[in-house]
Amino acid sequence: MKVRRGEVVGLGGLLGSGRTELARLLFGLERRDAGSLRLRGEPVGMDSPAQAIRLGLGLCPEDRKAEGIIAELSVRENIALALQARQGLWPFISKAQQIALAHHYVAALGIKTASIETPMGQLSGGNQQKAVLARWLAIQPCLLILDEPTRGVDVAAKQEIMNEILSLAQAGMAVLFISSEMEEVVRVSDRIVVLRDHEKVGELPAGSSDHAVYAMIAGQA
Repeated sequence: MKVRRGEVVGLGGLLGSGRTELARLLFGLERRDAGSLRLRGEPVGMDSPAQAIRLGLGLCPEDRKAEGIIAELSVRENIALALQARQGLWPFISKAQQIALAHHYVAALGIKTASIETPMGQLSGGNQQKAVLARWLAIQPCLLILDEPTRGVDVAAKQEIMNEILSLAQAGMAVLFISSEMEEVVRVSDRIVVLRDHEKVGELPAGSSDHAVYAMIAGQA
């Protein structure tokens, strides 16, 4: 499977097909037992999330509350996390730099918060998701992996997030998009990679219907 700059590749598959496992494997959260990974044409061994971040990968995880946000930290601190992780313990990102970064992405993504010092746990689900997205945009990733980015958010926030995904791809970013809502997958994807039982069973082009994805999953295409 390839994900190229400037395209959104969707993963189509039912629960248990291996969508989230693939996302976690690419980000170094799980070890692969076969196959190889290449980044910009060069083989890489993605052994940890720290290495993935250094190489320019970002992951918005499926479970936002358990793995995506640190509820007690402020919006500012949450947004700066990945950038600090990529740089290591030193040089430390100053509070002034964090403030500028947070203000930029709060405005760019329309994050609704009383202050950038508001604890993340006090934001709505949609605004928490936007802040997690801002965290990864701050490192300007070469590949952004989005696992259920619209789960648990209201309709308006969902549309805003989907529009931002399309804008990121148009700006040249490679995006891997995972959603249990197949209509979302077919709406934003330039290509759809279909999974069944942890294996790729085919690909479908942009403009395919969700019925075509389900038919391929069922082995009818």
